Parts: sequence; structure tokens; C-alpha cells
Amino acid sequence: MPKFDDYTQKNTPEDNDITLILDKTANVNKKTPFSGIWTWIVNKMTNAVIQNLQTTNKTVIGAINELNSKSIGNNAGGHNSIFRGKNLGSSVSSSQWSAIQNASFDDIFVGDYWAIGGVNWRIAALDYFYNTGDTALTKHHAVIVPDTQLYTANMNDTNTTEGAYVNSKMRTENLEQAKTTIKSTFGASHVLSHRLYLSNATANGRASAGEWYDADVEIMTEHMVYGNGVFSPVSDGSSIPNNYRIEKSQLPLFAFRPDLISNRQWYWLRDVISSAYFANVNSYGGVHCGNASDVLGVRPYFLIG
Repeated sequence: MPKFDDYTQKNTPEDNDITLILDKTANVNKKTPFSGIWTWIVNKMTNAVIQNLQTTNKTVIGAINELNSKSIGNNAGGHNSIFRGKNLGSSVSSSQWSAIQNASFDDIFVGDYWAIGGVNWRIAALDYFYNTGDTALTKHHAVIVPDTQLYTANMNDTNTTEGAYVNSKMRTENLEQAKTTIKSTFGASHVLSHRLYLSNATANGRASAGEWYDADVEIMTEHMVYGNGVFSPVSDGSSIPNNYRIEKSQLPLFAFRPDLISNRQWYWLRDVISSAYFANVNSYGGVHCGNASDVLGVRPYFLIG
């Protein structure tokens, strides 16, 4: 490389080597430090690599999305099989309502939630009640369970389970506050009514009879939380408790994230356990039951669609 002793630009030691570069615009040769040329080459190469990586990344992401679409499927089964836990926003968008109602459940998975009014309203299952009931539920839906209790209340004023869940103070009075909050939050037309077989009488500390009822906001059962009855009475070979129910399996939310069963709060379940006890979950996350007059958390479930 020729050296130009009269080059006046302040250079680093590495810039002492100068070359001539043709400026096509001015049609003249310009003295340029070799390090500047090297920087230009490196920048060009770096930009080219970044562009290639971006193109490749888009291709890979597209392939993954297509694979997920084909392997998981845009349906309740596929989206019930994945816990994601994504914050879906502070309200249900029109596209999210459409994804639930058309059963594609696009970008909606178990564990996802809406953060509204200081409550995380979490998706516990998709189409859990679909095609069930004495009148079939044919609306696609998401089952929602808040992460925390909405407030506290008792099942009855005294320690009795007479009349079972249907005739309890919880269902006849104490759930009204939850219904008001939920319908205000999601819109009354989006909170779906569905048919449940509920116990309405007891004998010898067991549910003894029941009927079909319209339901919208209800207390969960042991089966929905744990996947089986724990304290719930079973047949002793001579008498059969009225354990007929639609909610016969664990909600996927609690299957994938059993830690979410516990929120460090006591909350009620609706199963009759004895003449004085209903089921509940204790603040340590344990299976429990207690006096109907106890004041515990109200952590209901409901369907939106």
C-alpha cells in the first residue's frame, strides 16, 4: 500500500495504510484509510447475515406454526392439551369471542387468563360441558375459574347440609354477588347457562336425591378440582349416594398445574360430606371438609362463549 505523508486526517496506528477509492459520483479518487474499507465490508457482511437470519427465522416460525396447527389442531382437544398461561388482556376481544364460539380456540389455551378488575380470570377447560345435560349444551365455551376467591361466605347459617347444595344458602343467596361481578365483567349474554344435575336432598349425611337445573355460576366439585371424590360418600353396598353428575373429570387446568388448586385461601366445594360438612380446599392446598356455617372463600366457575 502506498503511504501518503501529507494525509492530515487523525488516524489510529492501523489507519496509516491508505488506499485510493473511486468516487463514481464525483469521478475522482479519494484517499481512504484501509480500516474504513474493512469496517464497510464488515458492516455489509453483518447486514447480509442479519437479513438471512431474519428470513430464515420467519421461515422456521412459519413452519412451526403450521406444524402446531396440523399436530395440535384448532379444536378443544388440542388446546385442552397444552398449558400456556398467557395474559390475554384486560377484556375479551372480538377475535377471542369468535375463536371460542367457532371452536377453533385460535391463540387460546388452558391456563391463559384475562386480568380484569384485579382478578385473573383463568381458562380451566375448553368445551368441558359440550353436548352434556338433559338438554344438550351445543354452544362452544371456555370454563373460567378465578385464581383467587371473590369474597367469603358460608354454605348455611347453621351446621347442616339438609337440602344439599341446591337448597343451601350459598346457592340461593351467597352466589348472587359473584354472578353480578361475573356478568358485569364478561357481559351477561356471554355467560352461558347450562344444565346440571344437582343434589337437592340428604339422608344419613349423604346426598339422596337430585334434579336437573339451569346453572350459570356455580361452586366447583371435588371431581373438578382433584379428579375424583375424596371425602364424598360412596356406596356402602346397601345405600347409594346421589352422586350423579356431569362434572365427572378433573379440569385440565388443575391436571397440568396442581399448584393452582391452592391459592393459600380456604374455599368451598359443593359436595355434601356429612350431615354437617361440605367439602372444601384448605389454605395449604389440602383436601378438606368443614362445618356448613364456616365462612370460607367463594371461588366459582362459569362458562363464557
